[in-house]
Amino acid sequence: MTDSFAVNKANWDERAVLHAASPDYNFADFAADPAYLSAVVRFDRPRLGDIGGLRAVHLQCHIGTDTVSLARLGASVTGLDFSGAALAEARKLAAAAGASIDFREANVYDAVEVLGAGEFDLVYTGIGALCWLPSMARWASVVAGLLRPGGRLFVREGHPMLGTLDENDPAAPRYPYFEHAEPLVFDEPETYVATDRPLTHSVSHSWNHSLGEIITALLDNGLTLTAFTEHDSVPWNAIPGQMTHDEATDEWRLKDTPSRLAASYTLQAVKHG
Repeated sequence: MTDSFAVNKANWDERAVLHAASPDYNFADFAADPAYLSAVVRFDRPRLGDIGGLRAVHLQCHIGTDTVSLARLGASVTGLDFSGAALAEARKLAAAAGASIDFREANVYDAVEVLGAGEFDLVYTGIGALCWLPSMARWASVVAGLLRPGGRLFVREGHPMLGTLDENDPAAPRYPYFEHAEPLVFDEPETYVATDRPLTHSVSHSWNHSLGEIITALLDNGLTLTAFTEHDSVPWNAIPGQMTHDEATDEWRLKDTPSRLAASYTLQAVKHG
């Protein structure tokens, strides 16, 4: 059986260097402006509230732009990712930005073993992370294991409704809405930012997960849902040719009647005391 994590690690190891070099990730802005935050964290800052002094872990942190942003909001942050290449870029970014962050290399499913149980006030998962995991039940058990009693989960993620659409023919759903055992396999030489060369490790494995499956997994693992908001925008051009860019928020939404599409969501939950 193909090891989906190995396939995806090769893909993300290669993407990491390309992403760090791309102006879309704004590394130079982090170095130049000590108050600069990633667009994703800026978008959800009102919902994040005051995180000063919290011990936070950013799961699937990639090259660290959201991780550094959380640290700039006053949290003591650990970043975890399975890609050593991504973490190498994240460490460079943190050093240039003057942020002290503990980056760890591990599969997200091994996070409790690597980081310790009940160690965190805040578990943060950013946009475009959950689709790389086959099981929400297993992910939710990791979240519950990492949080102290009363600790909070914060997720900003692409909406599974968006995940059903083919960006080249989005007129009707093509892919599963509900969690599926076998991964969706894509062979795409391009990544989602401007780069100067195609990927050689172009195959990736992904899964969609319904909102009900995500929320039920959290409830089953002792978390209580405290906030849930659906948005008509996402931080990337998810349907090329049919979306328009909002300069104020650095988000993309449908040109024609954006209320037709739930494009992303923000979810918060608290671990029972």
